[in-house]
Amino acid sequence: MSRKVHRTEVCADCSAPDPGWTSINRGVLICDECCSVHRSLGRHISIVKHLRHSGWPPALLQMVQTLASNGANSIWEHSLLDPAQVQSGRRKPNPQDKVHPTKSEFIRAKYQMLSFVHKLPCRDDDGVTTKDLSKQLHSSVRTGSLETCLRLLSLGAQANFFHPEKGTTPLHVASKAGQVLQAELLVVYGADPGALDINGRTPMDYARQAGQVELAERLVECQYELTDRLAFYLCGRRPGSLDLSELAKAAKKKLQALNNRLFEELAMDVYDEVDRRENDAVWLTTQNHSTLVTERSAVPFLPVNPEYSATRNQGRQKLARFNAREFATLIIDILSDAKRRQQGKGLSSPTGERGERTEDRGAEGRGMDSSDLSDGPITLQEYLEVKKALASSEAKVQQLMKVNNNLSEELRRLQKEGLKGEKHGSGTDSDYDNTQMYDSEEEGRGDSEEWGGGEGGEPDPTLPCTEDVILKTEQVTKNIQELLRAAQEFKHDSFVPCSEKIHSAVTEMASLFPKRPALDAVHCSLRLLASSASRLQVECRKAAPSDPSAPAVDYQLLTQQVIQCAYDIAKAAKQLVTITTREKKQ
Repeated sequence: MSRKVHRTEVCADCSAPDPGWTSINRGVLICDECCSVHRSLGRHISIVKHLRHSGWPPALLQMVQTLASNGANSIWEHSLLDPAQVQSGRRKPNPQDKVHPTKSEFIRAKYQMLSFVHKLPCRDDDGVTTKDLSKQLHSSVRTGSLETCLRLLSLGAQANFFHPEKGTTPLHVASKAGQVLQAELLVVYGADPGALDINGRTPMDYARQAGQVELAERLVECQYELTDRLAFYLCGRRPGSLDLSELAKAAKKKLQALNNRLFEELAMDVYDEVDRRENDAVWLTTQNHSTLVTERSAVPFLPVNPEYSATRNQGRQKLARFNAREFATLIIDILSDAKRRQQGKGLSSPTGERGERTEDRGAEGRGMDSSDLSDGPITLQEYLEVKKALASSEAKVQQLMKVNNNLSEELRRLQKEGLKGEKHGSGTDSDYDNTQMYDSEEEGRGDSEEWGGGEGGEPDPTLPCTEDVILKTEQVTKNIQELLRAAQEFKHDSFVPCSEKIHSAVTEMASLFPKRPALDAVHCSLRLLASSASRLQVECRKAAPSDPSAPAVDYQLLTQQVIQCAYDIAKAAKQLVTITTREKKQ
């Protein structure tokens, strides 16, 4: 399957040439800079994938490219085509415009606020209703006009609309007509591949009856997208061995105690976190680190979804704190518990021979009905065997090392920006930090508060001066650089002394701050700093086992864990510099 994009394509948001990313649910191609803003909006606004480096089902890629080449962007920019808008000064950004605030403000208005979408004229009564739009969608999906259906969906048509007279959903109609791309679009917008018509038949039944075998198979894939993708993430990312600690066992019991609704929500949230981490991996390997990988373009945790409660948004953001092994353990526990729930077993029943395929309702990991879980062809044991085999892949480790080689460069840049902010004060472009992308959120900010501490308040007098924090950060950075060089050169005997130096530097940095800081952001960053430094020491000691009879050390896996710890330390230090600089400016 070819993934090439015509070189004449331009970014839908700023017209930059040769866009490398796409927003699947908007049907547009976007450049790297605009993609950084799309990712900060969250998957409920824009679902992004890289055109060449992400995994693509062929029909889904064809659907996106068809929409992009047939003017889907005009749906989202309808009113901008009006000459009066040009006269009023309203325009879309140019490639040379700054990401913040010019491009980011335009993109938020375009996709989050839907400021430029065509507004339907009102009738004498209540205007065009959602039911009217949904009936039009129900009829339109039997044709090949993707952009017409996208326009209806943008106006509020429901992808899961059940037609009261015809007894079917739009996905039934598209499947019967063999409209593969329409089916892809409907699923992206939440259509349920397992929905039943008035006679109890699914869209897959309709496709098979119409002789559309490939479409029927694709709908099955969509139905089980959630657990299949979680399993693929485990296999492809070599997260390490299972966590069998008492803490992990206690967490598994809590997972089993969740009711079905909360379990479904957790599975959906973990799916979104997998998507965020996979896009992060693509992002880090494709960007120019000297210009784009900064706090302003980072998506450090799942953005707030205003449709969810504050508690759920906080839980979603905390998933970013899980290290590779912890996150892998959570995924496997979810897959195992999905089977237990499907089979109706009690908490004491054994789990574990098969990883279940769990029905996924909607756009790449939406709802999941535990009553519809069924046996999948891939076993949990097979997941672990593939994962173990991938642990020996030198290419994977080299790619990881390449990504993390940029860590010291990022830290140096942060220090320079911090000093620049001290000298120049507010009102400059350097004032955009990693809290900027959440400034417009009012509810459920959760852990996003931990990155700043709020705006408009009084400065915290207990915080140390920024220069002292930066000096200590430089010492931490220097020691991390030494550790990374040792990892690159396979000098595993240097791990322990390097980790001790880092721990000492971290302790000195933490001593600058009060034991009980007033800001939750400072408290959380200090806690991450200390725990990561301690975990680093534990991991590094594995490089020099004292027991000769101990199993052979998997240095590739160990190196990955060491780098992950070092990255967490650097991230916490960056947070403290950002918070301190921000507070001192107030």
